Amino acid sequence: MKKIVIATIATVAMATTSMAAVNAGACKGCHGADFSKKALGKSKVVSAMTHADIATALKGYKAGTYGGPMKGLMKGQVAKYSDADLEAFAQTIGK
Repeated sequence: MKKIVIATIATVAMATTSMAAVNAGACKGCHGADFSKKALGKSKVVSAMTHADIATALKGYKAGTYGGPMKGLMKGQVAKYSDADLEAFAQTIGK
């Protein structure tokens, strides 16, 4: 039982650290405070996406394998974050 509690605490601590790593303020500037806006009138509404879809999109932007007209802009926004940071952040938004 102790091992499960310790593992759970460690997982939460790592996720919290990763969530703090992504600057959500930069995201909210274009996507809205609750992620309900189409960024620059061109993106999907992020709050309507699943956590998995958001993570896939963010990691795809970073790799240059995802995106439409805003692909270049988004690559610059996410390039500095690790895939783990992006995955943890995706869990904080969407459905």
